[in-house]
Amino acid sequence: MSASRGWTKIVEPYRTMHQRVVDELGRRIVNGLVEPDRPLPVEDTLAAELGVSRGALREAVKALAAKGMLLTRPRTGTRVLPREQWNHLDRDVLRWQQTSDPRRLLRDIGELRRAVEPEAARLAAGRAGPGHTRAMFEALAAMESAASRPELDEYVEADIAFHRALLDASGNRLFGSLGRALDVALEHSFAVSSQTPGAVEASLPPHRALAEAVEYGRSAEASAAILAIIESAEQEIARSMAFPA
Repeated sequence: MSASRGWTKIVEPYRTMHQRVVDELGRRIVNGLVEPDRPLPVEDTLAAELGVSRGALREAVKALAAKGMLLTRPRTGTRVLPREQWNHLDRDVLRWQQTSDPRRLLRDIGELRRAVEPEAARLAAGRAGPGHTRAMFEALAAMESAASRPELDEYVEADIAFHRALLDASGNRLFGSLGRALDVALEHSFAVSSQTPGAVEASLPPHRALAEAVEYGRSAEASAAILAIIESAEQEIARSMAFPA
């Protein structure tokens, strides 16, 4: 592969020049247009190809280095790091992976949810205060209200709020932070799992059962309820991916 292959000039509108360049370089790296341990094109060449200043390019490289994607050293230039070193909880990295490898991302999300959410539900049943349960029931009400609408955006947003409230209710601050970091990934997963006919309506009773189990301190029921929600979502995702709309 030549050093400059795939580096096209940016034409999409972005809020800032910085985000523009970060997004372009990040997508190219995630899509494998530069292999791990291979250098990026030299600064002058890459800046010219992207239509940006060298200063803007340097700031973008710094941002991607902070995400664990690039390493810059004197004399050897800037190189792409192996995927194992990337921050896969970074919102941008998650967003880029939605288009580069959506099946792998959905699998990883499902496995992470299985590892975290049943334990979070168990803890929430013993630790949740009135504010936590209120947040869960408010999100559930928003899910129920949005379920009858043809557009899924509001339902997915409410579903994310419900699961974020569950992680907060666990009383484990790391779980709560993880939920906020995973918003982008959960949005992607929930949007796919909600596509098949009847999936939204079928998801409401188990979410209510989970909220009630947390409210009444039934830890085993709460853990089982969230596991059932995750398994159902995985089935809906498999159906959606097998028979795309």
